[in-house]
Amino acid sequence: MNKSIESAGTIGRWTKSELPPETGNRAIKTAIHRITEPVYLLDVGGSPGVGRGGSAVIGAPRSEASAPDPEHWPLLAYVPPLHPQDLGDPHFKQSHNLRYPYVVGAMANGITSVKMVEKAGRAGMIGFFGAAGLSLDEIEAAVIHLQQRMGRLPYGFNLIHSPNEPDLEKATVDLYLKHDVRLVSASAYLDLTLPLVYYRVKGLKRDDSGHIQCPNKIIAKISRIEVARKFFSPPPEKLLQQLLDRRLITPEEAALAGTIPLADIMTAEADSGGHTDNQPAIALLPTILALRDEMAAKFSYDRPLCVGLGGGIATPDSAAAAFALGAGYILTGSVNQACVEAGTSEAVRCMLVEAGQADVTMAPAADMFEMGVKVQVLKRGTMFPLRAARLYDLYSHYDAFTDIPQKDKTILERDFFRKSFEEEWENTKAYFHSRDPQQVSRAGNDPKHKMALVFRSYLGRSSNWANRGEPTRQIDYQIWCGPAMGAFNQWVKGSFLEKPENRQTVTVALNLLLGASVATRFNWLRSQRIALPAHVGKFSPLPLDDIHLLLEK
Repeated sequence: MNKSIESAGTIGRWTKSELPPETGNRAIKTAIHRITEPVYLLDVGGSPGVGRGGSAVIGAPRSEASAPDPEHWPLLAYVPPLHPQDLGDPHFKQSHNLRYPYVVGAMANGITSVKMVEKAGRAGMIGFFGAAGLSLDEIEAAVIHLQQRMGRLPYGFNLIHSPNEPDLEKATVDLYLKHDVRLVSASAYLDLTLPLVYYRVKGLKRDDSGHIQCPNKIIAKISRIEVARKFFSPPPEKLLQQLLDRRLITPEEAALAGTIPLADIMTAEADSGGHTDNQPAIALLPTILALRDEMAAKFSYDRPLCVGLGGGIATPDSAAAAFALGAGYILTGSVNQACVEAGTSEAVRCMLVEAGQADVTMAPAADMFEMGVKVQVLKRGTMFPLRAARLYDLYSHYDAFTDIPQKDKTILERDFFRKSFEEEWENTKAYFHSRDPQQVSRAGNDPKHKMALVFRSYLGRSSNWANRGEPTRQIDYQIWCGPAMGAFNQWVKGSFLEKPENRQTVTVALNLLLGASVATRFNWLRSQRIALPAHVGKFSPLPLDDIHLLLEK
């Protein structure tokens, strides 16, 4: 135990209550962890100590603060309470009926499941159902389920950019409007689309007080400033005119649309699992925050714009850093996939538990294959990244499957498809007949497109094999994952959260938020020129019951 403490001197004095000061690093650590109480750091006879209860006077004369007195001690530093519910943007939490500034991000194919969304909403957070990659019937079933279960509790649905399947994107928007889904997470958008603008603008009106009512809200997930600028701007006139020409919106809705941003909330997506530009959070977030202020001033919106941060958030320190940088909320993805509520298999959860920060890589994306877009996936325990890259290489070099050298065709049919190319095409054709028939028609006249659809079929099914835990296809599992997973595994090593069966969405979330409060309070002490051992500020995972005891004191 340290017998002395380095500081910049006294800042006031502390008067005890019933309890005398406690000395030592253990007492200081305990005080920092009591996030609902202030930290009074004291000089107790030359040794560091903390007072509990009592009162402090900051700015007392130095002679008075330092005078020996059995009822008073020199105050070296003060840290206020910091409940996790006080982190982030108050307007964001209020507007979405949240207790905590925490978003469970939408992981496709229902990995962010209805169960996960429900658990998050009931805990005062918000989750977005992972609708991307699912059929309309599956999405509709999830909508009906959550609307019946959630009532006024917060939740939302994913809306993913589908440049190769525009009819599917439109049908998804129509489904959301039909069922009055009022909040979507718009992800992977390279540019604005007509269905996206239609969703936002439909139903705009003024209330009796003249204020614009926006029934449909969008939280945009972006990683490029040029895309962020489009979301923070009013919908483009060109797209509004198209909607007017098709009589999908009224002149009043179009006029009001010119006074609101397409999205007034935005997640800056740093290095993450799935679709990502691998942006460093420490560079991305300040850039998007500066854009927020620029756009708010330019358009004089009557509601504040908000920016949160996702990608790489998996430890108390990274969560604290996000809020310190100015994030209105934090969004998690990879770490949730390893939770028991995730819509994936036990096999995948066990693979994720073993992942390190370097066990991820980029691989071609199924939904934007022809464009060369990539997603970040787990490479440990699967050959998917290598096989996906090989498919894109062959697609880039040949105009038809028949042009591919026989040796490569044999490997594809034997190891990738496990059937002939034509048999695989019949399965692919049946899938696209029900999902987007225009793709099949185009493939009939374009052998390169036919090849792309078959290759995309393998890429798409690889994530389904992972979600189902198909044992004969483990080598082909596509598991979306960012380096955050490895950071999380390192943090929880040796704790109860090391085991996959103990990882529950709300338990993980509250540990990150509580840990962020602890890390922030420790850093507040350091900013007052207090030198403490690093372990005093470290937060280790706690069971949910213990967290509730701390939060409710």
